[in-house]
Amino acid sequence: MHLLLLGLILFLGVHSIAIVAPSWRDRMAVRFGPDLWRVLYSLVAAAGMVLIVLGYGHARTEPTVLYVSPLWVYAITATLMLPVFPLLLSAYLPGAIRTAARHPMLAAVKIWAFAHLLANGMLADVVLFGSVLAWAVVERISLKRRTPRPVPSAPAGPWNDAIAVVGGLVLYGLMVSWGHAWLIGVPLSLR
Repeated sequence: MHLLLLGLILFLGVHSIAIVAPSWRDRMAVRFGPDLWRVLYSLVAAAGMVLIVLGYGHARTEPTVLYVSPLWVYAITATLMLPVFPLLLSAYLPGAIRTAARHPMLAAVKIWAFAHLLANGMLADVVLFGSVLAWAVVERISLKRRTPRPVPSAPAGPWNDAIAVVGGLVLYGLMVSWGHAWLIGVPLSLR
């Protein structure tokens, strides 16, 4: 559990700099230069992600059960996950979805984390998905009070929404059919 917690602190911590210390972030970007700042930021985030993966994997070998979800919850989780990949793609494909969602990547993260909290009741699950959900809620509230930084994206186009929806649903299908088992080690067909 220690590795998972350390990974969450690093990953969510670096992603929280704009929330808690935006002027410090700006000073560091000037001091190091924007490219080096991005590299350092990415290295810390990547180290955090590696520790999350290792820590979560280790915690799953000695599970502490907090709650067991009824079988019907898995259908709700699968349904909630449907918009996650389209929202994620729409963050980089300017169109009506991105405009309506305002912050589609955060919406995707919140839905993903909530859906996984519904279906997974081990302590490591609650720590991981609960932390990510809490961070995403705080980040969204924070964005109401500050100007978000521009996200690199494709040029606006009439097909962006269609690409986001079709591409997102294809990614969803791949994740359900074999990706979740391959990446996470938990086949969804067993549920």
